[in-house]
Amino acid sequence: MLWRVRTSLPDRPGGLAALARESAEAGVDIKGLQIFPGTDAVTDELVLATPDDWSESDLAALVERAGWTLLTAQPCAEAALLDQPTRYVQAARAILAQPASFPEVVAQLFDAEADALPGTAPVQDAMEMTVGDVQVQVRRTAPFTDVERARGAAMADLVSDVLQRTRATSEAAGLSAIAASPARRMGTGAVPEHVVDGDSVAAIIDGVVVGLATVQPAEDDDPTVRPVSLRVDPAWQRRGIGTRLLVDAARLASGLGAEEILLTTRSDNQAVLPMVLAAGMRGRIRMAADALTVRVPVKELRPLGE
Repeated sequence: MLWRVRTSLPDRPGGLAALARESAEAGVDIKGLQIFPGTDAVTDELVLATPDDWSESDLAALVERAGWTLLTAQPCAEAALLDQPTRYVQAARAILAQPASFPEVVAQLFDAEADALPGTAPVQDAMEMTVGDVQVQVRRTAPFTDVERARGAAMADLVSDVLQRTRATSEAAGLSAIAASPARRMGTGAVPEHVVDGDSVAAIIDGVVVGLATVQPAEDDDPTVRPVSLRVDPAWQRRGIGTRLLVDAARLASGLGAEEILLTTRSDNQAVLPMVLAAGMRGRIRMAADALTVRVPVKELRPLGE
């Protein structure tokens, strides 16, 4: 049986040797090892092959006999034996292919959750990473080490760089296309008019609604959060309309007394993260199963119309 075990010990010589000796005497094979050094203590993550009838209490006793402290112990599959640098390269490739998958990919990389799930064990630690102005948080029971936090920050920097380059390339391509083809709809010089109607903001061009953002009623469990639905005509996407509607909807929600707005979309929607970044607002993004949610604080925003 394979276990992923995380242990801690004050940083002193011979600690790992003692753990290896106790494991050998108990018939436990150390299949994998990661070391996370710290200033005063060291954290080791091991993949152990134990007899089939072993439990977490057996592992705790083994670790304690070696003078270590057991942090977590979970059964795992052979995938846990994958080379760690390989895991990070694969994670980087996945994020480069789809930047919006960052929360889910990083959560898997650190054996964490991108969002709290009902019925799970209490979360003891959280790691926050910032992509542009968007805050991403992953959580798990085992404390994150300084090494892991540094790795998470590096991955977030990677996504920020990719999104900035993608946005610059898209903007340049859009300007080139407009210059080359004056007959394009936006090439005619049309500028959307933004019209507020109750709890909605519409982007209108030549009398046609090309984008609409609606502030929904607050849900019963949290009256300070207002869901927002936002859509832009596919023919008019990637031209800043969605970003402007998001800003207007946030200010409208602020005027309605909301402290946060909530956007929910498919997890494969690659437009959401760049849109929030372009809006210049701080947000918290979560990915769970097939849904991606973004919470944006609006309490400090100037209400629309003022």
